[in-house]
Amino acid sequence: MNVDEFEDLRPLLFSIAYRILGSVGEAEDAVQETWIRYQASATVPVSLKSFLCAIVTRVSIDVLRSARVRRETYVGHWLPEPLLTDDASAAYADPEHAAELADSLSMAALLVLERLSPEQRAVFVLHDVFGFPFGEIAGIVGKSEATCRQLATRARRHMDEERPRFDVDRKEREELAGRFFGALVEGDVDGLRELLAADVAVYGDGGGKAPQWMRVVVGVDNVARMLGGLGQRFAGTGLSAEPHEVNAQPGAVIRDADGKVVNVLALDVVDGRIQVIRSVINPDKLRHVGPVADAWELMRRPRS
Repeated sequence: MNVDEFEDLRPLLFSIAYRILGSVGEAEDAVQETWIRYQASATVPVSLKSFLCAIVTRVSIDVLRSARVRRETYVGHWLPEPLLTDDASAAYADPEHAAELADSLSMAALLVLERLSPEQRAVFVLHDVFGFPFGEIAGIVGKSEATCRQLATRARRHMDEERPRFDVDRKEREELAGRFFGALVEGDVDGLRELLAADVAVYGDGGGKAPQWMRVVVGVDNVARMLGGLGQRFAGTGLSAEPHEVNAQPGAVIRDADGKVVNVLALDVVDGRIQVIRSVINPDKLRHVGPVADAWELMRRPRS
């Protein structure tokens, strides 16, 4: 296999690894480890795609087992590393399949996956998301085909029960998100309140390495006041909200006056209102997006 053949399959390998791991960096490392293992293997695969997907899945399961221990001691609320997916849907010719792939990328879906065992997670991703047959999955995860079917059934039940449904009209979601981020940077509390669901919730992930709210903030008034206060606090400092699709949902990259990344926000939109806001500000989870700002230094700046 030459490098070009591997590069053609890299997006698929990364997509599998990211859904299993919820980490851009770990997924990229898993893909690189897949290349190294393939290069060292004497096996001539019947299907290169299946062979590499098997390797990346096994590597990801191993990484996930050790990562889960670290996440149990994580400071504050753990969120997946944000993935900018503005152009992801263009890679799939089948609109229905594109929608399924996008749904499995949302932070809400990844957080449900996080509660599954590594094997359940891998089986669900391979079968329900990417359509691998159970016979092939059995060889990948080292379980019988019947066991894999049971794992998929249990995982699917968890996903169906806990994964929220989002508004599907992309244009409407983007318009709502644009109004939200405009009100946010202006510190417009009333404007924010109009866009939020009554029981809206905000989750922050700083990992102890950046300013964050340690508890979930719930309720339209609490959230509007908090976010509006932050907007007012940083008005005139050059802070901007750069709209992006984040994990296949509306979101934005917040940048400082120098263009450095402060945090990434992802929104769940349900029934024409913003239901959940997730803010990733842990610098270790943002370096793949671009140069990261010093959030502590931003907080120390005097009010304008």
